Amino acid sequence: METTKQQIIKEIAQDLDCGSECYYNFKTNEIIAIPDFSQVFDEDVFKEAFGEALERVEQQKADFIKIEPLESFESFKIMECFVAQLTDQNFKLKLQAVLQRKKPFQNFKHQIEQSNFRQDWFDFKQLELEKIVAKKLH
Repeated sequence: METTKQQIIKEIAQDLDCGSECYYNFKTNEIIAIPDFSQVFDEDVFKEAFGEALERVEQQKADFIKIEPLESFESFKIMECFVAQLTDQNFKLKLQAVLQRKKPFQNFKHQIEQSNFRQDWFDFKQLELEKIVAKKLH
């Protein structure tokens, strides 16, 4: 079965959400996701786990598009956009306050996890990531 562009975009967005650096081969539709475990693993273990994939990317560099995980400010912007579109004014105000305090990522996650908007957040974030990936692939 041929992989559609939308499936590719969705998969890359999911990998980015997990913090992986992605490489997309536009000739073969291959996706190589490299998790950011470099700080956890020692270098030898990392090379053993991902060396072959990284070597393939290096050898075929012209065929791959590199897509990096979001910067903190980009993730923060997605949270702000989610809050802006909420219709529940009480929860909206609570999240706006969270985004203005210390540790906004941790506190936002905590509020979302304790709310009825958990799945709405995941769906929203996935769509926003897919938009970002689509722009980078076109």
